[in-house]
Amino acid sequence: MALQGIKGPPYRLIHGNTKDISNMIKEAMSKPKSLSSSHEVLSVVQPHVHSWTKIYGKNYLQWHGSKAQLVITEPELCKEILNNKDKAYPKREPENFVKKLLGDGLVTTAEGEKWAKMRKLATHTFHGESLKSMIPAMVASAETMLERWKNYEGKEIEVFEEFRFFTSEVISRTAFGSSYIEGQHIFEMLMKLGFLLTKNSLTIRVPGIR
Repeated sequence: MALQGIKGPPYRLIHGNTKDISNMIKEAMSKPKSLSSSHEVLSVVQPHVHSWTKIYGKNYLQWHGSKAQLVITEPELCKEILNNKDKAYPKREPENFVKKLLGDGLVTTAEGEKWAKMRKLATHTFHGESLKSMIPAMVASAETMLERWKNYEGKEIEVFEEFRFFTSEVISRTAFGSSYIEGQHIFEMLMKLGFLLTKNSLTIRVPGIR
């Protein structure tokens, strides 16, 4: 990698760069977010990528424990990898903790016969005709949200929370035939799962020690 001009943050024993990444994320999240005209969110969401691309270039090498990770941010290379016409970039097998939390579904299944079968089922769900039947439920959810906003006339609204609520409402109505309020407990648990996934993603597991 070095011979090809690929550089990156120095490797640290056992943890690699995970502690550095974790500390950078904590620091970014602890600072107040400015409401400027800029839409630059990378420095908050992925401060390590924002910082290291400035130091080491658009493509750099980082370490997740003893595993080397090549980080690609160059648009043309990203396009080539995502197209993957020659199947040169196989889907990575997820960590055990991910399967324990999310189960053995489309997201966590490596490409193969099982994945192809689940992908086919999912594609049918998101077919144009299937989505058309969901429009009334989406409209009803939007109307409910707008009606609720009337109570906030002249006041500030937490937009992120409102749209998270709206998305959950649409999913509840279209997938389960119920309102968000009825499925609120499920969505709260899903948010906790998301937190656990993020928390565990930077934890290094030593073989033989759980």
